[in-house]
Amino acid sequence: MTKRVLFTGGGSAGHVSVNVALIPRFKEKDWTISYIGSHNGIEKDMITTQFPDVPYHGIASGKLRRYFSVKNFTDPFRVLAGVMQAYRVLKKEKPNVIFSKGGFVSVPVLLAAKMAKIPVAIHESDVTPGLANKLAIPFATKIYTTFKETLQFMPKDRSTCAGAIIREELFTGSRKVGEELTNLHASKPVLLIMGGSLGAQGINKVVRDSLDSLLEHFSVIHLCGKGNIIQTDKEGYVQYEFVSTELPHLLEMTDLVVSRAGSNSIFEFLALKKPMLLIPLSKESSRGDQILNANAFVQQGFALKLEEQDLSQECFLTTVRQLRDQQWTMVEKMEEAPPSYTIDQMTDEIALLSRSNGN
Repeated sequence: MTKRVLFTGGGSAGHVSVNVALIPRFKEKDWTISYIGSHNGIEKDMITTQFPDVPYHGIASGKLRRYFSVKNFTDPFRVLAGVMQAYRVLKKEKPNVIFSKGGFVSVPVLLAAKMAKIPVAIHESDVTPGLANKLAIPFATKIYTTFKETLQFMPKDRSTCAGAIIREELFTGSRKVGEELTNLHASKPVLLIMGGSLGAQGINKVVRDSLDSLLEHFSVIHLCGKGNIIQTDKEGYVQYEFVSTELPHLLEMTDLVVSRAGSNSIFEFLALKKPMLLIPLSKESSRGDQILNANAFVQQGFALKLEEQDLSQECFLTTVRQLRDQQWTMVEKMEEAPPSYTIDQMTDEIALLSRSNGN
């Protein structure tokens, strides 16, 4: 009998990346796979590009804003329309189980799943659940968290800390390939800087203002975001707008990381034992989830943190030096971290959930 799984989640790459990691394993196990996302979100590009054989269904979705907007009055009707569209998809695809990574597009899907009596698993990345997952939790059969601290916000009888689901290809990097890609062969340690596409300008500026000092001690790989590459001939400094298949090789040759504090990224650095300096998005630019993520990693000894309002050249260079001095202590702490679920373990959990409802 054919087993069917439907994935949902979108709005940001973080709400899709775990799905992208899990889909290949379900394909290997001969499950029939489908996806529900928004009509024009990043999830559509990621899923249809990487898995053109997976049916993608776009539905209407709204967004609950924490500020006044006329759309706050119209979006509930979009959510209602999305519920009915999702329900029709569920009746057509007949999934045995649904896996949701979050984002507002997942809310109507989980409401429809409740109506259709289909078991649902949710994975929450951040220390505190996002608004979409808060709305979806009552309709979830099982909730998996990345941080153990998140369990205090979840129903105890349905929640488990699974950790981060790490893309397996990140463990396949080659230092030699990385050196060929970057042309960095010096004996200096490699500092990888990942500003992210959202709010990267502050990080880009302080890095470039500090570049001469950094290059005295490091080779620098800078992922600076689309349209942010500058003209320079400084030796030991390599820029990329973004990378995809190159990333495992760049990480393999990396000694230290400077990054935002998105949950998926920082757990990938943890899994690869890369000491990190985290510069979380401020509360003015987000709901503050990255600050909580960074605080949790600092408390466990995996990272240092620099608040965005303190992002001066002097503070940045001082903290990078501290990171270099503390890197081996951090690696020791990382070695002691409890392991996250593997791709196989998470796949088995979802499969087991499909059977819990008699499917």
